[in-house]
Amino acid sequence: MELHITPALALLREHHLLDHVSNLTDFTATSVSYDSRKVQPGTLFFCKGNFQPQYLASARENGAIAYVAEKEHPEGGDIPAIIVRDEQKAMALLGAAFYGYPQNDLFIIAITGTKGKTTTAYFADHILAKSTDKHIALFSTLDRVLGNQPGDKFKSDLTTPESLDLFHDMRVAVNNGMTHLVMEVSSQAYKKNRIYGLKYNVGIFLNISPDHIGRNEHPTFADYLHCKEQLLVNSEICLINAETANFTDVYYTAKATTQPENIYLFARRGAKVKLPAGVEVDFEYRNDLEDLHESEFELAALTDRAKKLQLDNRYTTSVPGDYNEGNAVAAIIASGLAGAKTADAVATLDHVHIRGRMEMINSQHHGTIYVDYAHNYASLKRLLAFLKRQTNAGKVTVVLGATGDKGISRRSGFGKALTEEQPDEVILTTDDPGYEDPMKIAREIDSYIDHDKVSNIQFEMDRETAIKMAIDESQNDDIVVLAGKGEDPYQKIKGQDTPYPTDVKIAQDYIDQLEK
Repeated sequence: MELHITPALALLREHHLLDHVSNLTDFTATSVSYDSRKVQPGTLFFCKGNFQPQYLASARENGAIAYVAEKEHPEGGDIPAIIVRDEQKAMALLGAAFYGYPQNDLFIIAITGTKGKTTTAYFADHILAKSTDKHIALFSTLDRVLGNQPGDKFKSDLTTPESLDLFHDMRVAVNNGMTHLVMEVSSQAYKKNRIYGLKYNVGIFLNISPDHIGRNEHPTFADYLHCKEQLLVNSEICLINAETANFTDVYYTAKATTQPENIYLFARRGAKVKLPAGVEVDFEYRNDLEDLHESEFELAALTDRAKKLQLDNRYTTSVPGDYNEGNAVAAIIASGLAGAKTADAVATLDHVHIRGRMEMINSQHHGTIYVDYAHNYASLKRLLAFLKRQTNAGKVTVVLGATGDKGISRRSGFGKALTEEQPDEVILTTDDPGYEDPMKIAREIDSYIDHDKVSNIQFEMDRETAIKMAIDESQNDDIVVLAGKGEDPYQKIKGQDTPYPTDVKIAQDYIDQLEK
């Protein structure tokens, strides 16, 4: 991989990003990096994000051949300085060019939504693994999978990685023989231009509800919605859940850049959807069976173009929850657009396991523990409603906290969901508090709970202790819901990823200890 200065500058000019160049020389970069610790001789260095001038000095000492920034820095010395109007956009464009535009060698399905991205991604990944004989890469909140060898799978640090990491991983996937990619796309990826210029074959819009609004994130819901919609703007084919809030806005955003015949809609049978004149739902699905272990639903094509995909069938998923059926439907249709057949979905959806999503831990004397990533109003409400409907439980205890420094609106959302679903006991605890006081966050959640409806509320800031408290206080017919973290192996505390055993391990180990 390499990048010569002449085409690099031409690319920046084409996108109206180049301001000027100082100390220009003829050079070819043989490496790119935004981390000064990873710079080697021949590296084009990007001054991004929380950049400090000493990082550039370190990069130059380590052999940086030039740097890209939004202003000149004395620490750059006499190496070429490529000054741009938007460093993040420039990094995305030059990163794609350096790695030889690997996206052009992949059929890409991209997924956005306030909830359900990871579940949908794993459903699609399993279907396409069957249809492509395992030539499928996955970029998800949980994992990045670049091939079929043990070293090709690793834990994700971001839902959508930085542009240089993204294109690097795409290149590795292509070199490993992967032909398809399923990727989650966060609103922050567009807000911060990590994926500037990237196009997708199929873009899925699952849903939208208030989240990620507050300091350090989106200033308003309108900004959040706008960033989510950019996935549709950059997709050749758009697949939209017709039941989503703000559907009209979402649909017309897609239509602005996509031919109507390339916009597919799906909805649950009987759902009240308001469609523009002349617009039809292409697929509908009907729930046939749901319990704590699986869901069964029937998918039917309603329009001629939908029928051409030949996806009509009854499907069973191993991920419980009627709310996950829509995620499965999105994965089936998107995979069908990528060439998968009905048989591929039927053969795989009934054995998909997603860590930290509706994981169930049984005990002999302390009820059933459910671990789920539910981390906002909509996902928590749906989870609690489903469990109450399915279990006929005795006492319901919920353990949760809210993140610090981001997702501020989740705190009121949790209070609203708890008020509406009325669990018997709530233990408020810590969940990635960042630089905030976790007790202050817990008190804020509590302020949004109607105490006439939910009166038994406890505070325990050590999450492991809170989980054990909930289990201790439960009996055989009770359920304990551990919400928010899923299988996250760390707590984000004051800028550090502090190791954390995961909710699943803590609960399972404690049950084992109690019931030896």
